[in-house]
Amino acid sequence: MLDPEQVSRWLREDLGHHDVTNHVPGETAGRLVVKEPGVVAGLEAAAAVFDYLDVAVTERLDEGRHVDSGDVVLRTDGPAKATLRAERTAVNLAGHASGIATRTRRAVDAAREVDDDVRVAGTRKTTPGLRGVEKRAIAAGGGDTHRLDLSHMVMVKDNHVAEMGLEGAVEHFRERVSFATKIEVEVGEPEQGPRAAEAGADIVLLDNMDPATTERAVDLLPEGVLAEASGGITVSDVPAYAATGVDVISMGSLTHSAHSLDLSFRTGSK
Repeated sequence: MLDPEQVSRWLREDLGHHDVTNHVPGETAGRLVVKEPGVVAGLEAAAAVFDYLDVAVTERLDEGRHVDSGDVVLRTDGPAKATLRAERTAVNLAGHASGIATRTRRAVDAAREVDDDVRVAGTRKTTPGLRGVEKRAIAAGGGDTHRLDLSHMVMVKDNHVAEMGLEGAVEHFRERVSFATKIEVEVGEPEQGPRAAEAGADIVLLDNMDPATTERAVDLLPEGVLAEASGGITVSDVPAYAATGVDVISMGSLTHSAHSLDLSFRTGSK
């Protein structure tokens, strides 16, 4: 369920203080149309925008569905003024989210061609104010959301190690978290993986290693410790990393480099 205050902020950003453009009388029907193939997402957010302005959403496809050019993914019915005011914000949200879902599905499919068990995950490289929409889009594309915020897992990164040392950092955080909270440690060299595991890491993040180095790092890890590959990985890189034996491939590019799916909102008769 989206926060109405968030929806209000989205609309205020676009409407400004004196919207004359959308002072259109009467009632109208609207439809959100896909202009290129992809995986649809963000329709919950788009519907929330229309709903906030009392425009009824009469039809909406399920998130994660593959769509083709010309498909209608959402229909509305309501006052023309409110419909047109909601249009751009709704289209932007759905297009952005669908682009993320489409990119995620490509990455997941590429991984599955090599290993059915490896997970493709997002990262915290999300757009401020849009993390919920973007994380839902990753899930719609078949990916793993990873941690949604800092409270979901402790990740010991290079700056923590620089301040406290690897073992000291793991011990420091282990004393402060719940028994249910996992600890992940980022390492930059294969030989640091066993050290992180011995210190108490549940997950070892193999950062910015090429596939061959990643495979060597995985081989060095003890059984029971999850291995995650991350750092500059693109969709075209996924098969090579999926073949290394890692459990997770995390990709910031799912969110920060996804192109919006081309959508168009149309009113009136078909």
